[in-house]
Amino acid sequence: MQKIIIIGANGTLGQELALLFSQDEAFDVIAWDEKDIDITDEKDVKKKISELKPDIILNTETYDAIDKCEDSKSEYEKAKKLNGLAPGYLAKAAKKAGAVLVHYSSDYVFNGEPEIPEPEGCSHSCATCGLHEGFTPEIGFKEDDMPDPISNYGESRLLGEKNVIKNIGEYYIIRTSKLFGRPADAKEPNRSFFDLMLEQGKNPPAGGKVKVIDEEVSCFTYAPDLAKKTKEIIESKKAFGIYHVANTGPATWYEAVLELYRQAKIKTKVTLIFAGELKRSARRPFYSALINTKLNPMRKWEEALKDYLKEVRK
Repeated sequence: MQKIIIIGANGTLGQELALLFSQDEAFDVIAWDEKDIDITDEKDVKKKISELKPDIILNTETYDAIDKCEDSKSEYEKAKKLNGLAPGYLAKAAKKAGAVLVHYSSDYVFNGEPEIPEPEGCSHSCATCGLHEGFTPEIGFKEDDMPDPISNYGESRLLGEKNVIKNIGEYYIIRTSKLFGRPADAKEPNRSFFDLMLEQGKNPPAGGKVKVIDEEVSCFTYAPDLAKKTKEIIESKKAFGIYHVANTGPATWYEAVLELYRQAKIKTKVTLIFAGELKRSARRPFYSALINTKLNPMRKWEEALKDYLKEVRK
């Protein structure tokens, strides 16, 4: 039996990981939240990890107040501690205990301007070239693309990746994006975009319309699917390194709301606004779809959305 510690077990992803691994007799699950361990305290991390001697550590804890850490130096320091330094503390403790560390990161480590692939043999002389006929490029960021964050939040997430890589060899960094799932059991849970949009659709704001931006293309990720893929990576003993895990199919926020309301049979009108109309301090990547080159593809996000709606209607 393998001993596995799940840090952030009361969050959207953490609760799914705890549920999934607890159902398997091959794992002895220790589910920790912020009251059980302070991962920004290196001494606390060393002491508690060394006492338990786990085989695997899953770290899902993050600071995700994206705009706050752009506005405030003190908030940025919090982000760097939780997203940047804490993963390094966990990596050191995991290495000493002989454990594998799984750390979750974000598409926000990229700048949102991926290179557009060309068909093989392209000479960039389109007047005499037929190679583009029927060619549909896959646009996004691969696991080995160079990170280049454009916000303090993105910088803090990249710092976490660097500290994991520097301090342990047996690690999996799993980058994901636009996480959604059943509401977390935390005292003050972070609500997903779909949670908020469902509420607005059922109780429209003044004017009776929901306003959404048709920008920021990336891939939505259903927490139970991410948990299953994490378990698959561990059990199949994939090569250590960075993995991109998200449901298939890039989409904007607007496209996602239209699909959500279609499936939920919500008739509230959705109108487009520009990102500049929102009062947000931090820049977001314009296009940050994660391309998975190492694993079997996940199902489409629209299919996962059906299961999400079943869960929230229970």
